[in-house]
Amino acid sequence: MEQMKITNLTDEQISFQLILHSGNARSCIIQSLRAYKEGNKDEADALIAKAEQDLSVAHDIHFQMIQKESGGEAAAFSLLLMHAEDHLMSTLSMKELVKEMLDLFKTKNL
Repeated sequence: MEQMKITNLTDEQISFQLILHSGNARSCIIQSLRAYKEGNKDEADALIAKAEQDLSVAHDIHFQMIQKESGGEAAAFSLLLMHAEDHLMSTLSMKELVKEMLDLFKTKNL
């Protein structure tokens, strides 16, 4: 995916981009587990890869926010931003857990 520049986005738009991309990733992660459960191992792997693409975009947006703040431009704190950050971090954790589960299932031929 192409890198998104946040310089022309409002604080709300930035938060919604984080929610959008981490939400898309979360959906793919859940779908990957369901696909594996139905015996579609290749589809499960493809969905994890798709989730990682969306998470890469979200992570890049997050990194740009950190760069702006470290350059002296404070981020506007809001409940929306807090929700977006929580969404991103929980999706990152979920991805790692599901990847480990899928690896375990593959190892045990489940």
